[in-house]
Amino acid sequence: MSYSKGSEDKPVKTKYQVKVINDKCIGAASCEAIASATFKLNEQNIADIIDQDGNVDEEKLLAAQSCPTMAIEVINIETGEKIWPK
Repeated sequence: MSYSKGSEDKPVKTKYQVKVINDKCIGAASCEAIASATFKLNEQNIADIIDQDGNVDEEKLLAAQSCPTMAIEVINIETGEKIWPK
């Protein structure tokens, strides 16, 4: 099970894993703006995952949903179900 830091640095169980589809990423940086502890643009202006547990699930999902090209997939770790994009 993955854990993330909560608002008071207490471990919070996370159930989502994120994956960047590099060919779709245009470097809009909305993911980094919403979940900067999980995403960072690299030298090629492509989103990299810096820490799967950097943000809570809701922030990771919101970051993925904010991507204009749907370049971020969100997977439920326990079930393998793709949460985003549908």
